[in-house]
Amino acid sequence: MEFLNSAIYFVIIIGILVAIHEFGHFIAARMMGMRAEVFSIGMGKRLFGFNKINGLTFGNLSEDIELGNHTDYRIAVFPIGGYVKISGMIDESFDTEFQNSEPKDYEFRSKNMFQKIFVLSAGVIMNIVLAIAVFAYIAYFNGKSELATTTIGKVEEKSIASELGFQVGDKIERINGRKVNTWSELLEKITLEDFGKKIKIDLIRNSNNFSLDVDGAKIIKSLSKKQALGLIPGGLSIFIENVAIESPAHNSGLMKGDTLLSLNGIEINTLSTMQDNLKDKKSTPIFLVWKRGNQIMSDTIKTNDKGMIGIQMGYGPQTNINYSLIESISIGFSESYGSFILLINSLKQIFIGNLSFKETVGGPIMIMDMAGEQASRGFTSFLHFLAMLSISLAFMNILPFPALDGGHIVFALVEGIFRKEVPVKVKLAIQQGGVIILLLFMTFVIFNDVSRILK
Repeated sequence: MEFLNSAIYFVIIIGILVAIHEFGHFIAARMMGMRAEVFSIGMGKRLFGFNKINGLTFGNLSEDIELGNHTDYRIAVFPIGGYVKISGMIDESFDTEFQNSEPKDYEFRSKNMFQKIFVLSAGVIMNIVLAIAVFAYIAYFNGKSELATTTIGKVEEKSIASELGFQVGDKIERINGRKVNTWSELLEKITLEDFGKKIKIDLIRNSNNFSLDVDGAKIIKSLSKKQALGLIPGGLSIFIENVAIESPAHNSGLMKGDTLLSLNGIEINTLSTMQDNLKDKKSTPIFLVWKRGNQIMSDTIKTNDKGMIGIQMGYGPQTNINYSLIESISIGFSESYGSFILLINSLKQIFIGNLSFKETVGGPIMIMDMAGEQASRGFTSFLHFLAMLSISLAFMNILPFPALDGGHIVFALVEGIFRKEVPVKVKLAIQQGGVIILLLFMTFVIFNDVSRILK
């Protein structure tokens, strides 16, 4: 069932990304007076589609059908891409029937350089617009709820945080000279903002000012191996959100809103304090102290056979931020730009050896797995993943490589500068070579995905 759910979410997310990307090419071609013969979601054999000449049909279209200025909108068998077939253009279909005739005014090859580049880049533009819109939507409707602490409550043993010298009780003040006020700011500045660079952390330790000089490359290498940073927030108030009926906590009088203070004499100031100290105490009495209003209360409570007392915990202090529409749009732009810079920096770290190519670069199987995982975390997480992938798709397609939009843009620039069309045979050969290399690369990343699963 989990695999099926992941597959469904994969089809949904790829379908959205491809549809938006190809719609960009389609609408731009129409705006420039070009014919778009085919609008396909998916690659390969036509499963079904619709056009104004013969309506809804299944399977391949008849070879003698003439669509004229109409488009065949279709779904193809392989849900890993899509395309818009524009008249008079060498594309994934390798159609060259037009080469022996004079350019017609509705063909791609009859347009000027700027019109061609606009059509070729429109897919990337639409993917960027999608990412901006999604990030803005999340900011406007969800706002931001952040944990208003920068105090470290726990450092995991043998973690990269422990190796770098962080200690329990450290209160982080500044990172590379920039003030930090929330836990998410702390994590972002340590892991992403100065990606792989040296990091200076100013903190308060035992009431004294202290500094840590941290090697960002070590953090990146650790995270690339899916090892947690190892920092747990502290300085928190842990309160009860819910109490299960007839549970040990309910029978001892614990109520929603009570603040937990200590367990067997150990201060409760992180979410993991309760979990860590209860995991080996199944059917065991514990001494719990809590606060209700201004009253301090306590009791000896016997855990159940799973080492639980029947409470759901919340934590604070939380700071909630709501954004106006204009602010949300601004956040959409900044988040999209940040995602793009993160992608560039990730590639840089791969080239200099701080990140493993095999561990970092994923194919359709990895995307499918992550789509299912993000969907399980909720709609907002799924949307965020969609926006990040949209930026990745835009970046990949604009690369000046044959068979990608960037490769076509290079041809358009060359033809515009030299005012002479590149011979069709040359375009076709380069296009075919690019497709072969991309297929080999896709084979490699799929094999890499499978090897990761089997590891």
